[in-house]
Amino acid sequence: MNSFARRLDRERAMGVFLLLTAVGVALLSGWNTLANVPRAAVGENRKLPVGTVLPISLEHDLSTKGHAKDEAIEGRLMQDVPLPGGSHIPAGSKLRGSITDISPAGQGQASITLRFTSLEARDAKIPVFVGLRAMAPFLDVQRATTSYQESTGSPGSWGITVQVGGDIRYGDGGKVTNAHHRVVGKATKSSGVLGRLEDSPGSACEGWPDGTSGSQAVWVFSVDACGVYDLKGVRIARAGNKEPLGEITLAKDEGDIKIMKSSALLLRVVK
Repeated sequence: MNSFARRLDRERAMGVFLLLTAVGVALLSGWNTLANVPRAAVGENRKLPVGTVLPISLEHDLSTKGHAKDEAIEGRLMQDVPLPGGSHIPAGSKLRGSITDISPAGQGQASITLRFTSLEARDAKIPVFVGLRAMAPFLDVQRATTSYQESTGSPGSWGITVQVGGDIRYGDGGKVTNAHHRVVGKATKSSGVLGRLEDSPGSACEGWPDGTSGSQAVWVFSVDACGVYDLKGVRIARAGNKEPLGEITLAKDEGDIKIMKSSALLLRVVK
């Protein structure tokens, strides 16, 4: 084989190597782009970090009257959720699960037990164990996204709003302060908020499993929001942050439980 032929073979081999390398990079990039949940952030088993907050809106009504055990449940992620390494889970991702137990009011205390089991972020399906930190009806969501103080002629995104739990949000991109006027977070677009969770001493949300650092996505909630808001008589009997992990039970002593579509849930990964 002459020198020209050998050089041609080397160039062809190098071309194949570069092509394969480019394909590999494209596939890895595609994973990051399609799912926004890269392996580096969630591990080889695609597990979300313990402590990650997932703010969702219920995609349907939920009640102890008219619903049944094993019925599917679904929520929609309402804000981009930051992950380690600078990636995120995109808003609009679906959280799916089922009703694992249900007792209507006629049988004594009304209760409904839920378990969310998977997060669908574009082409990725990630198993999850989540507990319930806070919950509020759709009317509270509306109030939290409606400006109560706004400059004349300014866009609605500049308006000042009150989060569920009392924090004040100063428009898209603005600061978020608590009742003591201390800055606790920053507002994002579309009614989102990023902030570090805070728990009052003795709070039911104190001592949850947590392996995260940095700000969390809390959507319309305050950073210290905990428990059930404005759902008369409804309480969190089991939050899912203790064994059995991921099992959430809502209870009510008198009458049936009825949670309207588009109610807000602040969930947190516990395993």
